[in-house]
Amino acid sequence: MTPPPATLRQGPPAARPAAPPPSAAPAPAPRRPLVVRLRLLVLELVKFGLVGGSGVAVNLAVFNLVLHGFGSGAMTATVAASCVAMGTNYLGFRFFAYRVRASRTKAQIALFFAFSGIGVAMESVLFYAAYHGVGLSGPLTSNIAKALSILLASAFRFLVYRTWVFQHGHGARRR
Repeated sequence: MTPPPATLRQGPPAARPAAPPPSAAPAPAPRRPLVVRLRLLVLELVKFGLVGGSGVAVNLAVFNLVLHGFGSGAMTATVAASCVAMGTNYLGFRFFAYRVRASRTKAQIALFFAFSGIGVAMESVLFYAAYHGVGLSGPLTSNIAKALSILLASAFRFLVYRTWVFQHGHGARRR
């Protein structure tokens, strides 16, 4: 027996879905429902908080070690502590909080450290104002000033990390 002609095996032309023309752009992905987007944002905030919380612990530990243990100046201690925390935070964001968005490109790493540097500058200015301007220079109050400066600069960091550094697409791996 001979097989039926190709047109009969595929069915009539009306039954086949029309293929889009080769030059047509793919349809945009459907938007997720609001509840799903809010749940994902909350999960992102929790992960950011966990990494950030560990970064705060590193930041405060190094700050106290440099300020009180080594007897360095307050501004030296705050900048050194912020820089050490920046390095540990990169690892946490890269491998935990933004793991599905991380691409390890030179541009992503450069953006992270550039925006983190701006965050360190913001944190340092805020700390300076509290330490020298308001007089929060005692052992306990300097830690309060440091924690407040970290908290305020972290809002900036959250926005820029999720918007420009660890953004969806642009080479990011999907799992």
